Order: sequence, then structure tokens, then C-alpha cells
Amino acid sequence: MPVHNSEIADAFEKLADLLEIEGANPFRVRAYREGARTVRGYPRSMADLLQGGEDLTELPAIGKDLAAKIKTLVDTGRLPALEKVESHTPAALSDLMRIQGLGPERVKALYKKLKIASIGDLNRAARSGKIQKLDGFGKKTEQMIIERLERFSSTEQRTKLIVAEDLVAPLVAHLKNCDEVKDVVVAGSYRRRKETVGDLDILVTARKDSTVMDHFTGYDEVKEVVSKGNTRSTVHLRSGMQVDLRVVPQASYGAALHYFTGSKAHNIAVRKLGVKKGYKVNEYGVFRGNKRIAGKTEEEVYKKVGLPYIPAELREDRGEIEAAAKRRLPDLITLEDIRGDLHCHTNASDGHHSLKQMAEAAAQRGYAYVSINDHSKHVTVAHGLDEKRLFAQIKAIDKLNEELDDIVILKSIELDILEDGSLDLKDSVLKELDFTVCAIHYGFNLSREKQTQRILRAMDNRHFNILAHPSGRLINQREPYEFDLEKVIETARQHGCFLEVNAHPDRLDLNDDACKLAKDMGLKVALATDAHSVANLELMRFGINQARRGWLERGDVINCLPLRKLKQLLNRK
Repeated sequence: MPVHNSEIADAFEKLADLLEIEGANPFRVRAYREGARTVRGYPRSMADLLQGGEDLTELPAIGKDLAAKIKTLVDTGRLPALEKVESHTPAALSDLMRIQGLGPERVKALYKKLKIASIGDLNRAARSGKIQKLDGFGKKTEQMIIERLERFSSTEQRTKLIVAEDLVAPLVAHLKNCDEVKDVVVAGSYRRRKETVGDLDILVTARKDSTVMDHFTGYDEVKEVVSKGNTRSTVHLRSGMQVDLRVVPQASYGAALHYFTGSKAHNIAVRKLGVKKGYKVNEYGVFRGNKRIAGKTEEEVYKKVGLPYIPAELREDRGEIEAAAKRRLPDLITLEDIRGDLHCHTNASDGHHSLKQMAEAAAQRGYAYVSINDHSKHVTVAHGLDEKRLFAQIKAIDKLNEELDDIVILKSIELDILEDGSLDLKDSVLKELDFTVCAIHYGFNLSREKQTQRILRAMDNRHFNILAHPSGRLINQREPYEFDLEKVIETARQHGCFLEVNAHPDRLDLNDDACKLAKDMGLKVALATDAHSVANLELMRFGINQARRGWLERGDVINCLPLRKLKQLLNRK
């Protein structure tokens, strides 16, 4: 039974949480968190690497100790170090750390003083008024906990897209190993590339009397078979995710794929168009009376209701039906349109590879340029760059650019926006850079008005270029801070600034609605990975997913431009 990267990362994160609650050495805690980040974002499975005899210590942030623990997890499915900590600190305390505003000290206080050891305990204590009586909490904190528990419960059942991919790949490979299966496709929100996924809907084409259902329910990661039939079966995987498998005939394959891809609102709109033409549209096909007149492909379904093919990412009933009817669907951006990455880190701050390694990896992806954006001094990471270290990096980039033939390294920085809206370094320093990406890393709880003014004041600085991960959210972990997005977009457009679409699967920030809003208001965006290692450069595809869901085309994204035009655009006058 394979152990997935997401399971290894989850184990390391839980261990880090519990150790932090216990007050363990912060460097030890950080080592586990860095290891989790490396494993979760790595494009190949740790199990495959070990099977191939590769040395895990060559991966970023993975030393001998973590490499040995990964091997133990892969071989046994267990992490003895975690089990040891769980023997004296309740494992469920890790869940409390996921409630925004509850750090290790508060979690420890809740456990020691009120015996709160789970999300359920926390909910009951908050609603009974017990928490506000504790020193350091109060009525406002208790109300905040109640509100964030409500948001937490509403998102808890959905899985981040990158984690879903980790589960999907081996399952699809398993299904394709069944000789009687012709087509295998994962539909639903997964195919629409939503940032989080609920249940998985998988379609296969095969004969009704095939053994595919036995093959499916016999998958070694199936924990429970909920139902099993000739054409549909439902299971729960070891991860807890529900998977529905449907066998469809080739004649209905396109109709079924359209139906089970969704969204529900999109499907209803398509069915209404069919009714106007005297057709019935469902998962079995397009019918005139009892005769099926289309359904083998999705293109057939759309054509019969008078529409061109609509890409899966757009199918949310947000105007795509009307645009398709007028033949005005966007020509959506693709990964091949990207000329470079505008947000990357090196080992000069909290990244894991050198300038040269990041540049060479970007060149191997066919990029013409890559930007280095190590953190400024104020941000709460180790080794943020002060003026002296930044000037040293600028010289190193200039020297390396003279040596490199196939890529240009852009000089930049991830600059903190301070609470008063000022930037973390002086203008006399910033003018030596090609551009800046600026971000909020603390002070998330400011009022909507104050947070908006903070960003707008920062944009007034002519050295401000790109607002990085604009809402500050972490999917399923941290809510976005409050600010007036429309006002920020309009001000950015007027000042010649841009907003980032951060491609990291934990962020995907801007979200898809905000991407479309920026496009509608005439503001271009930057697609960037926030890469902390060479492997993270691969995450650009998640940013592409988000951009496509937000209707973005090549012309809406500044790093689809050649270098000369990009520099002109980033030069605020």
C-alpha cells in the first residue's frame, strides 16, 4: 500500500504542531515544517524515489534524520517520533492550530486550563462562554473563535487540489491496468481545476460485463466499499475521500463527461438551451424524443444546443454560456504562454537553492527570465535581506547574468508592506532593482478600511510594482484579510502596478473570481510560483489553472511578454 507525499507531509506537520505546543526547540519544529513543505510540493513521490535508490538528502530541507523518517513512513506507514509525542500530548491539539488566531501558547493554555483537546471541545467551550474567562482571551477572542470554527467546518471536507492529485494519479494508473478499460477520466470539480475538491467522480468506458468494478473495489487504498454495482460503485479511500466510479457506454461518453464535470448551474443552463430546441439533455446523451442524436463527445453536446465547446475551467455559469453564444469565449492562457517566473526565492533567505541553481532550472523550463525575490529584513523568516546583503545579491546577479546565455535573472525582492503602508527598504536601495513584489506578512486583523489604506499608501511609492499573494489567505488554514479589492485593483491600474496570482497550491491567491474581476477592470496580473526550490517551479501549472478559471488570456498576464516589453511595463514613471 503506497504512502503518499501528502500523508508524509501531514505527519511532519502534525509532529511540528505538537512539538511547538510542548515548547520544543524552534529549530527542530522548523525543520519538520520545512521538510513537510518540500515533500508536499515535490513533483515525484517519495516512495518512487526510494524505490529507485535515490538519496533523499539531496532534496531541499531533507537531512539524514528526516530522510530516515520518510523511509520509515514509506516502509511501515508509521512515524515512531510522532507516536512518542502523541503518547503525552493529544494528537487532536494539532487540529486546533489550524484555527486562525490560535497559536501554540493559546492552544496549550486551552488544554491545560479547560482540558480542550479537540475541535469539538473547543466549540463547546466557546459557546458556553468558558473561554472568555481565561487570562489572555476575553469576549472578543471567544467570538472570533466561534466565527472561525464555523468557517473551518464549512471548508474542512474539501481537499486541496495538489493533495487530490496525489490520490488520483495512482488510482487512475490502477484503473488503466484493467485490460477491459478503454477511457479513464476524472470529472467533477477536479476536472474544472477548482482549488479544492470534494468527492471524486471517475468515468470509464468498458463493457457492462467487465471486471472493472472488482478491479476498482480491490484497489489497495480502499478502506470501505459503500456500494458496488455493474455500472456504479462508491468507495472511501484510506485518506477519507469518497470516490464514485461509473462505467458508461462509448455512445454516451461525451454526455456523461459533460454531466459529471458540472458545475450543476452550468449543466442546468445547457439543458435549458436544449429544451428551447426541443431536445432533452442528460448524462446519456442529447435526445429528440427517444432517439439519441448526440452524446459521444462533449463537442457534440454543445453543438446540438448551438454552442462551441466550452473549456471545463469556465463551466460555472458565470457568463460562459452567453459568451459562447456570441462566439466571444476567451482564448485561455496556457503553460506554454509563460515566458518567466516573477517570484522565486534562494538560499539567501528561506529558499533551498542558489541563484545559479534557480536560474538553470528556470532555463530548463524554457523561460527567458526568472526573478529572484528573497525576503526583506522585516519579514518573519530567517535571514531576511538587509541593505548590505541585498547589494551583495545584486552584484552576484549581475556577475551571473554575464555568464548565462539562455536566461536573464531579474533583480527583485519580496518587500514587506509595513502597517503604516511604508515599504521595508529605502527608495535609494529599491531604485537599484528591476522591480519589487510587495506583500503583507503580519497585521492581518486590521479593519477593512485600515488594511485597504495600508495597501494604497504602499502603491503610492513609485518603487512598488506587484502586490504578492494579495489576500494573504492559506487555503483551509488561514482566512483572507479584509480589504477593498475593487479599490485596490482600480488604484493599481491607475498607478501602473499589478497584482500577483500566486501559484502555490496552498495560496492560489488571487482566487478565480478576483482574477476575473481584475480582467474586467482592465488590470493585468503576474503569474508566479513563489518557488522556494527548483522543484517548486513546476507549480506554475496550478497558477495556470486559476488563471483559466478566471477567464485570463495571454494578454492579461505580464510574464507572457518578452523581457524588453516586460521591463517597459514595470518601469513606473
